[in-house]
Amino acid sequence: MPSWGRGGDESSKRDYYEVLGVSREAGAEEIKKAFRRLARELHPDVNPDKVEAEEKFKELSEAYGVLSDPEKRARYDLYGHQVPGGFNIDVPDFGFGPFDDLFNAFFGRSRPNAAPRDRRERGSDLRYDLDVTLEEAASGCRKEIQVSRLVECDACGGKGGEGGSGRERCSTCGGGGQIHRSQSTFFGSFSTITVCTACGGEGSRLVRPCRSCRGEGRTSRIAKVEATIPKGVDTGSRVRLSGMGDAGRNGAPPGDLYVIPRVLPHAIFHRRGDDLVAELEVSFPRAALGGQVTAPALNGERTVEIPAGAQTGLVLTVRGQGMPRRESISHGDLHYAIKVVTPTHLSAERRRLLEELARLEEERGPAGKRQKSAQR
Repeated sequence: MPSWGRGGDESSKRDYYEVLGVSREAGAEEIKKAFRRLARELHPDVNPDKVEAEEKFKELSEAYGVLSDPEKRARYDLYGHQVPGGFNIDVPDFGFGPFDDLFNAFFGRSRPNAAPRDRRERGSDLRYDLDVTLEEAASGCRKEIQVSRLVECDACGGKGGEGGSGRERCSTCGGGGQIHRSQSTFFGSFSTITVCTACGGEGSRLVRPCRSCRGEGRTSRIAKVEATIPKGVDTGSRVRLSGMGDAGRNGAPPGDLYVIPRVLPHAIFHRRGDDLVAELEVSFPRAALGGQVTAPALNGERTVEIPAGAQTGLVLTVRGQGMPRRESISHGDLHYAIKVVTPTHLSAERRRLLEELARLEEERGPAGKRQKSAQR
């Protein structure tokens, strides 16, 4: 029986049921689920920094290789690790191939003579950072942008072969994309399944690589793309343009283009989520008397009612006049922070009026003194 570097000392082996963490009465499905869970945790690719990871995974694989086979399990239940003649366990080679290849081999989804797995990968996604004004973010807009992306090679039609020639069957793996090897040892025999290095597991190779794209099947090109920016976007939002990323290889679907808006600072308004905040200067007389004033808005101007006796720092809120919320018909709010402006340059008439107001206020005295005088 293959010991996978455990020195062949059967007495040092842990009980297979203990390794998988299942009882001796466990069914086939429970054993499979236990292996799936532990394989994801213990595979060396997932634990590259742990020296003991490979040994633990080999121990797990050996246990599953026995307990998943009804005949081998029956013999193990009867003899334990001292099975006469040992076990013939078919396991993948631990030194090659990604985790998916190794995991699939355990469950029979990959076979040495089966058709090669479709290794076509969709094209890469691309990112484009786009500056927009606050007004454009509020109303939505369309922008024409230029993006460098990979497109199908015109010379070979994306096939990668000179003159559009196709691919030929890999002679190394016979078109299966995998190499299957059997080995007999003193402890028994086992098989390994590795990805064919000659064709990269695709099962075929180019007859004559295209000289224009060097067999890549894709070339770089500057493309003009019209990006539709919806209402309410904010800095960091993602606008997805499906299929506008890099072209995939060998006819695989293209990736997507993600436009990332950056809303530029505004001279008047500050954005807080879907709300807008602006400072509103109010003259001293208007703040004292109250009344209507003209205030800025994204789409022009609007009228705001100032309460009498308004002080600097007072915030007036206009509901539903902020930024539109994405994928909604509602809006945020518009906030005006009042700033009472004290006049600095006075005409003779204004000075006379203010001095008269000051005299009247002094005659009245502070509110507290008037209250005390009244009590006396």
